[in-house]
Amino acid sequence: MATSSTSRRGALPLATALLTASVALYMALVAFGNITDFGTNQQFVRHVLAMDTTFKDEDLMWRAVTSTGLQDTAYVLIIVWETVAALVLIYGTWLWARRDQQQARRMSTYGLLMVLLLFGAGFIAIGGEWFSMWQSKSWNGLDAATRVFLFSGLVLIVNHLPSRQSDPAA
Repeated sequence: MATSSTSRRGALPLATALLTASVALYMALVAFGNITDFGTNQQFVRHVLAMDTTFKDEDLMWRAVTSTGLQDTAYVLIIVWETVAALVLIYGTWLWARRDQQQARRMSTYGLLMVLLLFGAGFIAIGGEWFSMWQSKSWNGLDAATRVFLFSGLVLIVNHLPSRQSDPAA
């Protein structure tokens, strides 16, 4: 029975490439949007760090960062991180397209971990808990951060599923 070259190689590398490309596209669009429409999310970061729309609990307000210079520095660092993550994921996607699975898996893992760190540690843990973003009705990005975190985590899991390519009979 003849098999197509796609089924001999398996569909998993194709799925992984497309999923990695999806996260790469998302991150590239996020970075592009933050660069070209700098002020919109700048205000978001400023409000979250200033904690000016939280419950204003005296036991928590000492955490607030009210210096616009520090707030803007944090925002620029976020944009740089997003841009680098997008570039790493684009490179990982290109490696998947070239069928260099070992390098593609490594680069995709690095990019996905960057996204997971940004959205998990940065937005969910630090923004959500340390700066009490969950208390704000106006400046709460936890739902969006959770969606991106879960999607990126799923892609990371798929990225590490065993490939049929390692099976000589496949």
